[in-house]
Amino acid sequence: MKYLPVNSKLYIENRKRFAKKLKPNSIAVFNSNDILPTNADGTMAFIQNADLFYLSGIDQEESILVIFPDAAEKSNREILFLKETNEYIAIWEGHKYTKEEATKISGVGKVYWMKDFFTVFNALMCEAENVYLNTNEHLRAFVEIQTRDARFIKFCQERYPLHNYNRSAPIMHELRAIKSKYEIEVMQQACSITEKGFRKLLGFVKPGVMEYEIEAELASEFIRNRSRGFAYGPIIASGANACVLHYTDNNKECRSGDVILLDVAAEYGNYASDLTRCLPVNGKFTKRQKEVYNAVLRVMRGAIKMLVVGNNITDYHIAVGKLMEVELIGLGLLNKKEVEKQNPDSPLYKKYFVHGTSHFIGLDVHDIGSKYRLFETGMVFTCEPGIYIPEENLGIRLEDDILITKNGPVNLMANIPIEADEIEKLMKK
Repeated sequence: MKYLPVNSKLYIENRKRFAKKLKPNSIAVFNSNDILPTNADGTMAFIQNADLFYLSGIDQEESILVIFPDAAEKSNREILFLKETNEYIAIWEGHKYTKEEATKISGVGKVYWMKDFFTVFNALMCEAENVYLNTNEHLRAFVEIQTRDARFIKFCQERYPLHNYNRSAPIMHELRAIKSKYEIEVMQQACSITEKGFRKLLGFVKPGVMEYEIEAELASEFIRNRSRGFAYGPIIASGANACVLHYTDNNKECRSGDVILLDVAAEYGNYASDLTRCLPVNGKFTKRQKEVYNAVLRVMRGAIKMLVVGNNITDYHIAVGKLMEVELIGLGLLNKKEVEKQNPDSPLYKKYFVHGTSHFIGLDVHDIGSKYRLFETGMVFTCEPGIYIPEENLGIRLEDDILITKNGPVNLMANIPIEADEIEKLMKK
């Protein structure tokens, strides 16, 4: 891992909060992600299971966390199982956690090697009545492969059919939606690294540059600052490409007169940031481009003001839609009388603003959390309105990451330039 150690209090406190949500005499098990294959003997880069990391800070494959708050022996109430290293692994793969290192990182006192898991787990299951198992439950997730968690669920239910089985996911959705001060510190670091990358581009972008060259500049700056790299597939979309919401080819030439939509951000310590900015390729927005840009910026600032304790995502999105209608009418893209007569279930603004304004962000870019839950202190949302006009080869989206506090929204990306005039000034330098 490139990132610096995170305070183990984060994981200790997370486990305490999780344990309080369990039924009496319950055991919970969290598995690491698999290392996924490509072809031949190739593998993809390992990314840890977010729930296991949230509860332990362990960032290594073939790891298991067991939480059993009511275990008869206190030492069995939190246990880590890790891949045991040897001389061969050390030569070919490098260093793996020692038991002492794992305890220092996680705060878990008892650590076994994976070879001992089934023996130890069998003894614990003889004590437990309820079992909490983990799955990736997300509205937008479509998982086709069998994960390590899925294999473990099958094993447990076949081996121990008479236990009462429960889902850990609802608890994790509740807990992970509220970020602690330690998490905010890590997320702020991800945002700060993103800022460094973006500022570097202000002196790099010019007519003739390729989208992938911009991607390379960002990757270099992110990794130089201890990030693993991009928090998600980077979108570097010039001209008409900006109207493709998840454009990731990044293979076109940036031409004078076009605007580049940059949805690019760094991760740090497995936590994501999520930024979108738009740059004029030649350093100067046209009058029309600036009109659209400033319209989006006004919607964004209005939306941020609504990210407050007690609001909810449904009412929030409806209210943001109203702001967008006003701007689209002002831009001549919508007719006021037609808007007044529109079907409220199919608002006309959706032609130019087709996605939602905000989503949870944290260990995952589209982080877990209930859309029916009222906004609370400690939640972090993106704010990303956009206007897409294919007939003008123009797409403008602006995005920052916003922390909800009792005193109002706090922009974790407040230091990143966003005013059109400021961007032009910095590019001119």
